[in-house]
This record gives sequence, C-alpha cells and structure tokens, in this order.
Amino acid sequence: MFEKFTGCAMAENDGIIFKKIICGEDASIFGAFSFGTQLIFSLTIPRRFGITYPTLRIDADGHGYFEFPLSYNGTENESDIFEIEIKLSDICHEEKSGLFYYDFIFPTENGSLFSSTEDNLHLDLSSKEGSKFRLLVYEDGFNTPTWFHGGTMYHIFVDRFAKGSFEPVCRPDAEMNHDWENGVPQYGEYPGAFVKNNVFFGGNLIGVREKLDYLVSLGVSVIYLSPIFKAYSNHKYDTGDYMTVDEMFGGDKALKELITEASRKDIKIILDGVFNHTGDDSLYFNKYGKYDSLGAYESRESEYYNWYNFKNHPDEYESWWGIPILPRLNHSYEKCLDYFVMGEDSVVGKYTKMGIGGIRLDVADELSDAFLDKLRLTAKDLSDNNAVIIGEVWENAADKIAYGKRRKYLRGAQLDSVMNYPFRSATLDYLLSGDSALLARALTEIYASYPKCVSDSLMNILGTHDTERILTVLGGEDKYDLPNCELAKVKMSDTAKERAVKLLKLGSVVQYTVYGIPSVFYGDEAGLEGYRDPFCRMPFPWGHENGELLSHYRLLGQIRKENGVFSAGLFRVNKYEGSYIEYERYDGENKITVAINAGDRPFATDISGFDLLSDAVFTEDSPLPPYSAVILKR
Repeated sequence: MFEKFTGCAMAENDGIIFKKIICGEDASIFGAFSFGTQLIFSLTIPRRFGITYPTLRIDADGHGYFEFPLSYNGTENESDIFEIEIKLSDICHEEKSGLFYYDFIFPTENGSLFSSTEDNLHLDLSSKEGSKFRLLVYEDGFNTPTWFHGGTMYHIFVDRFAKGSFEPVCRPDAEMNHDWENGVPQYGEYPGAFVKNNVFFGGNLIGVREKLDYLVSLGVSVIYLSPIFKAYSNHKYDTGDYMTVDEMFGGDKALKELITEASRKDIKIILDGVFNHTGDDSLYFNKYGKYDSLGAYESRESEYYNWYNFKNHPDEYESWWGIPILPRLNHSYEKCLDYFVMGEDSVVGKYTKMGIGGIRLDVADELSDAFLDKLRLTAKDLSDNNAVIIGEVWENAADKIAYGKRRKYLRGAQLDSVMNYPFRSATLDYLLSGDSALLARALTEIYASYPKCVSDSLMNILGTHDTERILTVLGGEDKYDLPNCELAKVKMSDTAKERAVKLLKLGSVVQYTVYGIPSVFYGDEAGLEGYRDPFCRMPFPWGHENGELLSHYRLLGQIRKENGVFSAGLFRVNKYEGSYIEYERYDGENKITVAINAGDRPFATDISGFDLLSDAVFTEDSPLPPYSAVILKR
C-alpha cells in the first residue's frame, strides 16, 4: 500500500527510494524512454539495511545480461545515495529501440537481497529474485497525434446505430429487419453455432451523419466505425472488397460526406481495418462466383492465389481461427502486402487521402512486423503525420508475445495506441468487488510501462462489439448459461438495472479521467443492455434513452473538453484503500483530483476542491458517500 508520492517510487516503511532521473528532472513515474536518453538510476538506501554498493542487472530480452555497479554519491538523512548513468543507445545493440528487464542486487553481511516490483514503479526488497522492472526504449522522434489527446471516442456498429433518411437497397442475399425498436439480431442455436449474419436493421453512414449533433452533445471528437468495406455480413468482418464502401451503408459517397461534415464539427473518423483475413465471398477468394474476378478459390491461375495459403486447393486453406468463411491472407506475398499498405494507391492510402483520422487494426497480433511498419509509413506520409494507428491488443503491449514472437508495437515504428483491455478488466473487477487494489496497480503499471505519448492515446474501453454490454455485466445477474433463444428475451430486473446504472456512472468517471481516450460503445450512454454477441449489438434506442446516464455522459464529455489537463497531464495514484481510490491529473499548477468510492459505506477523505460533477464545493471534512465520485478542481 502506498499513500502519496511525488514522482519517486518509494517502498513501504520509509525504505529504499528508487528514482529515475533525466537531465536533473525526476522521471520515476515512467518506464519507457527514447533511444537517445541518458538515464540515471538513483537509490537512496537507509544505512540500517547494511547494504553496500548495489548492482544494476539488465536483461536485454534474449541478448544477454549487463551488470553495472552503482557509485556512492553522498549521504542524506542517515541514508546513502548510489547512482549509475546509462546511455540507452549503448544497450540497444545495433537497433534503434529495445525491451529490457532489470533489477537490483543488494549485498549485505547476511547475503544478497533483490529488488522486485508489482507495478513497474514501486520497489520492494526480497531475499529471492522476484518480478523485474520493465524498460522500453523507443525510437527518437516517436510521438502520437496531439489532436487525438484529450478527446472522446464513440464506437459505432454501423448497422445498428441510425438509419437516417437513406433507404438502402437490400441485396438479394440479405434480409431486412424493419423492427428497429423491438427486433432481435439474428443468432445461432448455441454459442459458436453457424449463423448467416445476413439480417440487417438498416443503419448506415447517412444515419451517422444525421446524428452528428447528438454526438457533439456528448463531447465526441472521434468516431470509430465498425468495418464499412463491402462485405456479405451485417458486421462486415468478412471483407468482400476493400476498395469499396458497402452500398447498404451508402457507398463511398456517404463516407466522403460523413468525413466532410464531421470535420466541420471537429470530429474525425477512424475506420476498422480487418486486414488479417477476407471473407470467402470476396473479390479475392470468390468462392461463390459472385464477383467479376477470377478468385483464388476458383483457380490456381488467379492473381490472388498466392494471397492465401492453400494446403489442398481449393477446399483446404488457412483461415482465421479455423473458420472457413474467413480465409487468412498471406502478407508475406509482396503483391498482397503492397495492396494494403504501400503508397497512395493501397487500401490504407485510399482512405487516408479521403481524410480519415486513422485506423483501428483488428487482431493486430496476427499482423506481421513488416505489415505494421509499412502501414505506418504510408498512413503517416499521406496524413502529414496526423493519422492515428490503434491496435487490438488484449494484454500489456509493451512486452507482448504473440505466436512465440516478441512484438514491437510501441517502439515508435508501428502503433500509436492499443485498446486498453487491462483497464477494462481492472475497472470491472473494482466495480464488482469493491476492492481498489487491482485497479490502482493496473493503472500504475500501464502508465509506468508505455511511452507517455502512447498513454495519452490509449483507447480506454468498458465495452465493445466483442463483449457483453457493460450495463448487463454490472447488473450482476448471472444468466450466461442460458441458451440463446432465452438470452434473446432477457431483460434486467429493476433492482439489477438500478445497481448497474449506479456502478456505470462510477466506471465512466474512471474511464473519462485517467490517462488516454474514453471509448464509448454506441448505446452504453443510453442504457442499452445485452449478453454475448449478437445480443450486445441491439439497435440504438432512439427516444427511449436512459436520461440519467445520458446526462451523466454529456457532463463527462463537457468536463473533458473544458479541462486541458485531461489531454496530456501527468497521472499518479495518491491513495487506495478498500473500496476507495484517489488519483490526480496534473500539469504544472493545473491539477484535478479524482476520488471514487465503490463501496456501501462513506469514506473519510482529506481532499477538497470544486466538484465538477456536482457543481459544488467538496471540503476536507466531507466523507465521500457510498457509490459516488468527485472530480475536484482547485
């Protein structure tokens, strides 16, 4: 447990103080630094520990160990100070970036002690080797688009958000469900059962454009669209033609008009790039002969044959997770790679030139380093370095291993950001258990692991198209084992909904005030509920929104817009105890303190300020009521 710190990482009981220093400034809250950094590791060790001349031990992630003895640098308050200065470029071999793990060895008369850490920030002592600190070195000059920082993202599943004044022509192989208010998405007999996904509700890009004023009222600055490329299904993760916006969504014209009109309202559009696989019903594979092309399935002579990996042509081929309708692309084939990411005529080039704000990359773990490297070069070159690139990564992306290979996502040549699933897991655990420890540790670890510009750009989620609705999760009614035919009809009880709304208001405060960008899945702010896919993808309840939630989200959006500290301000956890967590966003003299109590009893605090949520003064002698939060500005 730690109470307060001012940048340094302090162990319990006034023990060893561990600092990272750059040019005389305390940089201890960070664990990622640029290639050209000269970094001082400083340890202040009480003499009562009997420690003499500690050693820094660095593991260069498979390239061997470095050991550096720290030098004595004076005594202060009965403690000895030891330091070592490391030029990070010297430990990166011939590369411009790298990943390292390190710890400290402390010799004593009774044997050696070792450092360990739970959150990549605070140092503990142990008689045995423990968890090491993580050090990420990223390329000089790496930054993320500043327009993205401090914004609010809104994630739209296009077919279910708004129909607008456009009446799409329904394809012969598709069906239209005209019951927007009460219709249930098409579902399989059981989870994982085959379902055609060819029933549409009629949402489209014209509908999105006509609802821009609604999004402005939420403070939205970024719209993240589910896939919009021509495809057979309603979800569009089975791409048929990357160079064409689906006609049922309004085609290329509708996208261009949306980009233009959104730009007038200071909103940028981010597309969902599903580049790991296509649909089997596609221009490239053409299993059913619907496209005017010679597809890879149809002939070995197809120009697309080498875009896929066939084991036994035509019916045995690699596919995403073994799902036959999603044949996996072979990006090691140069023409395939070039089609997606090389130059202005590529897929990425076309839509970047059209004016999109960036791309969210589906299953980024399955895209090669070469693919990500070249995608970044094209997107940045054609956008004057303003396109944001976000990867779907479910774990800590600083040291992610996927398919046995260490990934380089955040070292400056690939991604700007990732979907912050660790944030989601920790926040849900806190809200449902009332124990703030895991949330405090998760928030601290991520911030102490990523480059700051990445932390400022993280996509903080509570729900997505892949997860149960956040309101349903927080309601706590465990009905996950019900068959789909029953789940399709389940509604939350009044008691569960009251609890869920109360907890979601707390969770959204966390989502909107920590580092990164809140990403709201369409309808969460309106009270949509639903269990697993496809029940988490119901049509937006226009005219039936939950007014309490909607007002709350609008207020949070306004608070973010009016307080620049949420754009790039620093972050630190001040205190956590039981159901209470308190943290700060600060930038010079600008400081906002956020405190949340997810328990059923008041919590005594020593904080004060003007509460932006209640529009009232909160004083030091005011306990924080159960299930409440304050956002305090001084």
